[in-house]
Amino acid sequence: MGWVACPVVTQYWLFKSEPDVFGYPDLVANKREGWDGVRNYQARNYMRTMNVGDRGLFYHSNATPPGVAGVCKIVKAAEPDPTQFDPNSKYYDPASKPDEPRWDWVTVAPVKQLPFLSLDELKTMPELAESRLLARGNRLSVMPLTAEEFEAIVAHATSRKR
Repeated sequence: MGWVACPVVTQYWLFKSEPDVFGYPDLVANKREGWDGVRNYQARNYMRTMNVGDRGLFYHSNATPPGVAGVCKIVKAAEPDPTQFDPNSKYYDPASKPDEPRWDWVTVAPVKQLPFLSLDELKTMPELAESRLLARGNRLSVMPLTAEEFEAIVAHATSRKR
């Protein structure tokens, strides 16, 4: 019996960014971007499990109102985040060494802008009742979503008029 490749299952993610720092329109303008500056070990570990082709929701955090702005995809798997080595970067980590980096990034690209879906609207969706996205105290900038959560959010956003 020969070797059989297992298909890679698409995973789904939520990426949070402050729109005045880097918003979905910035991602569209840049065409692709390394998701830099993640300095939480759990969020970093999530990025290390991402595969090229995985899908994400781009969420505007610390905004009025916060919410989902678009869909993105992983175009390059996790690799060391170069900002950790740059003393001029606000994400510089003097304890991280090039031969033993602490922090990674993935490269994301835009897929499609969505009609903005606010956090208040997300809270009304029964499909998200158990979602980590709506959990109290959840401050991770990168987190997993189930396929059902991802699809429900995209369907809800696209069923509305802008």
